[in-house]
Amino acid sequence: MDEVLLSVNLIWVMLGTILVFFMHAGFAMVEAGFTRSKNAVNIIMKNFLTISLGGIVYFLCGYAIMFGDSVGGIFGTSGFALKGVDDLSFFIFQTMFAATGATILSGAVAERTNIFAYVGVIILMSLVVYPVVGHWVWSGQGWLTDLGFVDFAGSTVVHLTGAVAAFVAAVMVGPRLGKYENGRVNVITGHSIPLGALGVFLLWFGWFGFNGASTLAADPELVPSVIANTFFAAAAGVVATAFYTKFRYGHIDGSLTLNGALAGLVGITAGAANVSIFGSLIIGLIAAPLLVEGVRFLEWKLKVDDPVGAIAVHGICGIWGTLAVGLFDIGGQGLFYGGGFGLLGIQAIGVIATIAWVSVSVAAGLLIIKAFVPLRVTAEEEIAGLDVMEHGTPAYEYQDIFKSSAVRGETFAHRLTHFGKTQNNVQEEQHV
Repeated sequence: MDEVLLSVNLIWVMLGTILVFFMHAGFAMVEAGFTRSKNAVNIIMKNFLTISLGGIVYFLCGYAIMFGDSVGGIFGTSGFALKGVDDLSFFIFQTMFAATGATILSGAVAERTNIFAYVGVIILMSLVVYPVVGHWVWSGQGWLTDLGFVDFAGSTVVHLTGAVAAFVAAVMVGPRLGKYENGRVNVITGHSIPLGALGVFLLWFGWFGFNGASTLAADPELVPSVIANTFFAAAAGVVATAFYTKFRYGHIDGSLTLNGALAGLVGITAGAANVSIFGSLIIGLIAAPLLVEGVRFLEWKLKVDDPVGAIAVHGICGIWGTLAVGLFDIGGQGLFYGGGFGLLGIQAIGVIATIAWVSVSVAAGLLIIKAFVPLRVTAEEEIAGLDVMEHGTPAYEYQDIFKSSAVRGETFAHRLTHFGKTQNNVQEEQHV
């Protein structure tokens, strides 16, 4: 029976690993759909590089810093390249999480970032930034763990870490051309809401493994509760965002409502094993206005250009989800369950510490990268699109359009030659 139980637990964690890996398809589709078609290949390449290069770096160094023998509860110092590590199932599961934290950057700096600078940030995130936060919380030896900090599956460790890094990078890279002109905030719409919707469904699907397999065992009592909380928080986020945008803007905003599902998912991730279904619904409901107002505040007040809303989804809602554990924990520590303010205060300390560490380390890393590689592409490359300029191919085939344009151009030229039209006539026909 022990062997059977071990096998069942292993299968559950490996299934969760596969689901979390599949979330990267969701990230790629969301980011590609919410940005312009001329940059879709670039988005896809960045997501493939994130999971691949980030995984290799995490194998070589990141896992050791995150789970190795602790130095003062700050970082680990053993297990580099898995030396002395026997539990490969736990390692590969954590590798998927590390790549998820790093890929949050991709959408926030989309459409104008030099891909080699982005690669440098991914190495930085997977090597030290994310693993240090992970050590504080999940290694069992970290100083936040000793305080009693609770983050079941990563509202802070994964999502807030990625969002703070994305915020710093977006500020340092600067906004897209045309986003802010003459005191106005211009909307730069994505090219495919259906593609973005597919990405959200893929992320929602993968999140059942992201949260569910974080139990690290096929616990028949805990796993159903975690998955139920995951679903209901996302569902509440969708409904609340739809109605809130209808109230706020007079229509149900498609892209924000899609992000509402992600807001609920990020919000429940910290407390998926610690709250009731009722608590998960409230967490999702509150995440919705935080998302909508967060996107507006970042875009209009702070002038931070985030094409996909990643900073609001993963950052603001990550903070909310982490603090919500201190309110809704049903184990006796939640404020609303008689636990007082103790856990809420500890959660706040964890949030502040994470923001401070990630801000400083990512800013310093970007300054170093900037000394060797420009952080953003040239204006000409940005206007033309990164697909052709950085990858030599467009995402979509425009051959028919070009052919018809060429035919029209040849016909027009022939008519000019044949009839010998004056310059005024030429200008008039061009206008028409």
